[in-house]
Amino acid sequence: MKNKKLISIILTILTIIALTACGNNEKATALSDEKTPTTANADETSETEVTDMIGRKVTVNPGSYKKVVCIGAGALRMYSYIGDVSLLSGVEDIDNTSLSERPQMFDGVARPYVIANEEVFSQLPSCGVGGPNAQAAEAEKILSCKPDIVISEYEDADKEDALQEQLNVPVITLKTGPMGVFDDAFFESMNLLGEIFEKEDKAESLVNYITKEKEDITKRTSDIKEEEKPSVYICGLGNWGTTNHLMTAQNYVSFKVANVKNVVTGLEADGVQEIESEKFVSLGADTDIMFIDAAAVKNIKPLYEEDPSMFDTMKAWKEGNVYLEMAFNAYYTNYETALINTWYIAKTVYPDKFEDIDITQKTNEVTKAFLGKEMAKEIFSKPASFGGYQKIDTNSFFK
Repeated sequence: MKNKKLISIILTILTIIALTACGNNEKATALSDEKTPTTANADETSETEVTDMIGRKVTVNPGSYKKVVCIGAGALRMYSYIGDVSLLSGVEDIDNTSLSERPQMFDGVARPYVIANEEVFSQLPSCGVGGPNAQAAEAEKILSCKPDIVISEYEDADKEDALQEQLNVPVITLKTGPMGVFDDAFFESMNLLGEIFEKEDKAESLVNYITKEKEDITKRTSDIKEEEKPSVYICGLGNWGTTNHLMTAQNYVSFKVANVKNVVTGLEADGVQEIESEKFVSLGADTDIMFIDAAAVKNIKPLYEEDPSMFDTMKAWKEGNVYLEMAFNAYYTNYETALINTWYIAKTVYPDKFEDIDITQKTNEVTKAFLGKEMAKEIFSKPASFGGYQKIDTNSFFK
């Protein structure tokens, strides 16, 4: 009897404990439900409004995006600097080198973002043709890629709004300014991408790196007296298909950053433009150093074959002080290349100030900062790089 009573008492106690625990769990669950928002509410509270680079207000949900499409010249390049390329759900044909039918005018040029991500891009469906002749977004192709956000460099606000309404996903427009890689607008575009994709640290790191690089170059050259500076001419700037030895700029950004004396002055406007042949001839006697952007070689060569005397009035050509910089404008600006070019120009014009700089090592450093990979070998091996940065042999280069 005693054992039975003892067992009964124990069972009663256990039942009471179990019931008490269940009650507490129900209360805890209820409290938890009151304090924790639903998934929908959590999503709503994480939404924020950003202003894109052409002033449009767009509501985004930072860090939530799983399918990204980039459209327009330079958009995919800039996204590649900050975003995760594995999130891309489509790519323009011009950036998919596995396609046989696509714009191929830049295939021989070093576009580092394509080189670095060629395998990823080749696996993606088309979100449009892309390229210089594609002046409008292809909404149907974009829709077929099922993006949940679009990064664009089409700068017509009304068209961007219309595209956003048609796609029913945020369309974020990026933009840079006249100073290119050194422009505040480029920094703002990087930071905007960092905010949207929760890569703020990466964006800040890149902006800080570029800023320090610029400061280093400028500081090394800031104390050079004007009368001690050689006069320098840069040509081959502008559009890939039209540039030649007459295409130049009196406000060339790399010259400004490196305190280089530009022999071209007195033009009515800034920016890349073609000067008259007479102007080119008149500059010749004062030009100590000449830089040719690799983009122009394909156009200059037939001109030189037709008239081998075309550079005879150029002092730099006659004295063999002609140098090749890498093409930095191919489906818009290669920003890392523009930075490397600035180092190369500064080192060439002021060698004593940059004895510690090896341009191949600097190329690897810069591409790693931008794209996470050392890429000097790949860049210099592209056909339109002609082996990389070099002093041109004026007796044979264009023959």
